Amino acid sequence: MTWLTPIDEHAWPTTLDEAMAIQDELRPKVETTGSTREFGTAAGIDCAYSETGAVAAAVVVLNTTTLETVDSAVAHGTTEFPYYPGLLAFRELPTTMRVLAQLDTAPDLLVCDAQGLAHPRRFGFACHLGVLTGLPSIGVAKSVWGDYLEPAPERGARTDIIIDGEVVGAALRTSAGVKPVFVSIGHRIDLDTACAQVLALTPKYRLPETTRRADSRCRTALAD
Repeated sequence: MTWLTPIDEHAWPTTLDEAMAIQDELRPKVETTGSTREFGTAAGIDCAYSETGAVAAAVVVLNTTTLETVDSAVAHGTTEFPYYPGLLAFRELPTTMRVLAQLDTAPDLLVCDAQGLAHPRRFGFACHLGVLTGLPSIGVAKSVWGDYLEPAPERGARTDIIIDGEVVGAALRTSAGVKPVFVSIGHRIDLDTACAQVLALTPKYRLPETTRRADSRCRTALAD
């Protein structure tokens, strides 16, 4: 039996109001404290789209010490839900849940190419996926929602991301002199731990190795 049971396709929302109601229901379940689990593995998750609405989702699981790939999977689907700002997760989650269910075991940490709490509705893709799976999750985005000051140029420097006076994430410099990434809590992890994990997964490039490999895998799968 798989460690994760995908959500039935008929349970996903079909309207804007339904999607917003689901976010409102699940948002209070987000946990913003540290996990007691050891992060021996971390999974990168990403999706690629075609102009026809086809989507390929990929998950690549790495050993957090060696950064070697220990498991991976790809799933194909379609983007049934329309695009609405703040509700992008509903276009990707159905296929993402199916691809995660193909893994042999649950990863210790989910690293999403998306927002977590640093989101207009404080419930980005990383939060949603963390709550649905019960796993610690981090949002590591290439762009930012909110205000921040540019961090110092050295690797590891960070500044707060602020929305409505609240700290919702961090602009984190993962490579000296390179544009920061934007880290926010998804679920069952605190911000300091999330930033430390992101730095551990970025020994050379701006983006975590989890994201880089998942991105490559989903793009290849979509092209194929």
